[in-house]
Amino acid sequence: MASLRIDNLRKEYDKGSIVAVDGLSLDIADGEFVTVVGPSGCGKTTTLRMIAGLERSTSGSIHIGDDDVTDQSARERDVAMVFQNYALYPHKTVAQNMGFGLRMSTDLSKEERDEKVRWAAEMMDIEELLEKKPGELSGGQKQRVALGRAIVREPAVFLFDEPLSNLDAKLRTTMRTEIQRLQNELDITAVYVTHDQEEAMTMGDRMVILRDGRLQQAGAPKHVYENPANRFVGGFVGSPSMNFVDVTASTTGGTTTLASDDLTCELSGAVADDLPADDEFVLGVRPEDVAPASGDTGTGLTATVEVVEPVGSDNYIYLDVADQFIARVDSTVEPAPGESMAVAFDESALHLFDTDTGEAVAVGERRAEAHTV
Repeated sequence: MASLRIDNLRKEYDKGSIVAVDGLSLDIADGEFVTVVGPSGCGKTTTLRMIAGLERSTSGSIHIGDDDVTDQSARERDVAMVFQNYALYPHKTVAQNMGFGLRMSTDLSKEERDEKVRWAAEMMDIEELLEKKPGELSGGQKQRVALGRAIVREPAVFLFDEPLSNLDAKLRTTMRTEIQRLQNELDITAVYVTHDQEEAMTMGDRMVILRDGRLQQAGAPKHVYENPANRFVGGFVGSPSMNFVDVTASTTGGTTTLASDDLTCELSGAVADDLPADDEFVLGVRPEDVAPASGDTGTGLTATVEVVEPVGSDNYIYLDVADQFIARVDSTVEPAPGESMAVAFDESALHLFDTDTGEAVAVGERRAEAHTV
């Protein structure tokens, strides 16, 4: 395996009128599993294809280990790619599909190739499928073959382009576990592109969030979730999405308050000292951090329940606050639509973003004090 370094990578189309990737820089350690996530058109697949050599970058550089591969063809790069649509040859058997890359890119004998194919097939638990053709396989079996074809080459870097998006929900979960198992067993350096932020959070050592071809944030999934760099990341990572309310900070008698038409929060000194008074912010709070108000959380304001959405162990309660405000609560909490409900959240759960730039506003050490909506 090897490290992967991307330095100021840029990809333009149509003589520069379309910028798919804009100045992306990443350092991926040897053996690290990095997930890349973002909305459609954010540049994640284009980035992957440039790493693979299937697209030439407009500028910037790509290093695999100590080698600058920016100008190398796909065949010259020591990478293997797993595609969304499996990309299996329909007229070849599973064994022939898995061994084709070895036959074209190595000097191994047929016996050596067959041995490596059997090794990869055992790892993917598809030994009994080696003589079958793709048309005889299920979607999950085809994806196992595609993974085995990548593994058999033992490349320096594995690339995954939304490999599970064609599978049903249950099979996606199973295959997600399989890929993680392979990561642990093989200690592979991998870049995994997905549109599913749950996949990105659960699978990666580190996740990378792109928007409009630009890097928004990179870090350990838990850190990104708890400390979004901007409003976009806060809203994109997490399900249901983070609640946002436009608020104004004001100070009266030494007390700083965030307020809107729907919400009032008194801030502790640690947070308040870092905020300029009479300034506007966007307040963010995650649905799972919102709870029904109790006697020890203060009085506060109430909101009207619009919709109650049961999702098994939890209920999503949609409140008439701002554009949309969701409380993710225990399934035993079942208010009726139209009912008034007081909800609360801890100051430690607050996120503040600049109204103009969307960037996170750094605040002092937070205290776990509840505030109500």
